[in-house]
Amino acid sequence: MEKELTQIQINNKEITIIGTAHVSKYSAEEVREIIEQVQPDCICIELDDQRFQNLKNPKKFSDMDIVQVIKDKKVGSLLVNIILSSYQKRTADKLKATAGMEMMEGIKCAEELGCDLRMIDRNIQTTFSRIWRSHSFIQKCKLISSLILSIFDDEEITEEDIENLKQSDMLDAALKEVSKEFPVVARVLIHERDEVLAQNMKTAPGNKIVAVVGAAHVPGILQAIHQEIDVNELCSVPEKTLLSKLSGWIIPILIIGMIGYTMLQSTQMGLDQIKSWFLWNGTLSAIGTLLCASHPLTVLTALIAAPFTSLNPLLAAGWFAGLAEALIRKPKVSDFENLTEDVATFKGFYKNRVTHILLVVIMANLFSTIGTIISGLDIVKTFVSAL
Repeated sequence: MEKELTQIQINNKEITIIGTAHVSKYSAEEVREIIEQVQPDCICIELDDQRFQNLKNPKKFSDMDIVQVIKDKKVGSLLVNIILSSYQKRTADKLKATAGMEMMEGIKCAEELGCDLRMIDRNIQTTFSRIWRSHSFIQKCKLISSLILSIFDDEEITEEDIENLKQSDMLDAALKEVSKEFPVVARVLIHERDEVLAQNMKTAPGNKIVAVVGAAHVPGILQAIHQEIDVNELCSVPEKTLLSKLSGWIIPILIIGMIGYTMLQSTQMGLDQIKSWFLWNGTLSAIGTLLCASHPLTVLTALIAAPFTSLNPLLAAGWFAGLAEALIRKPKVSDFENLTEDVATFKGFYKNRVTHILLVVIMANLFSTIGTIISGLDIVKTFVSAL
């Protein structure tokens, strides 16, 4: 079998890049064979510290505190993590392999050889944050929908398919397709990480380096490795500008201002505006949680919280609804243990208490936002008529 191997000389270093398929048992065999042949001073792995710990602890989800996840505002990134883990596990199971086994093989080799081991990828939370910050509300909804729908894609994948994906021409075509649909995702998830991987790879200690990376990153790494990359900038989450920070308060201020002015002109019209605000925000957010088959108290929480959280950009109705659902229907150990298997089916995704809670947070927020738009337009209409 032809090895996915690239060797370059840079800064007096000999770097051997092994392009792998993350769920291919052949890739794991290649990694050990090449490392034993090269005898490197340092082995670089396409992981960050968090994913490294997760790989070493396959039952990572069992230790998760879902309440803390909601409080830390990490619902979105956790959901993406679960989806990706489930997809990799299902693909690996079909091929009778273990997801990430080529990375584990590189780690084992480093321990056996006593050489340096470096995690050279960007923190996954940073990647998700940069993607999220770069999309509008509509784009975020579309992206989440695409991710959730991808869970239930049960297309058969053969070992030959996986190995064929390691061919550069197919990778280029795949990247072009991703760029067409979600250009920002392609830039942040693939191209930026290519640059981070390349820079960390060439600054790794020692003169002989072996880097184990996904084959999709190899073309980008080869382009970036001769450039000087500012890793600190790529590994940071850009702070919101003053305008963007203020913009979150503009709509609530305008809403309150219009209601106040209308109230001065006509008490009844002002009360109608308030009624519209509470009715649309609360009712739609409650409907969002109802669609998740939430507990009645969770629905009531969304109904009450949404009209108030919509006036405060620092709060969200979904957080309160999710916390209520998590406290009322606390996930069991089995929910965490079966997480990656359950999300592979619509029924499992809906019934597993962990993903169910995440869905409650997302749906309550989504429907509350829709309620804000509808009631906001209604308030504007009434305000204009009161002028």
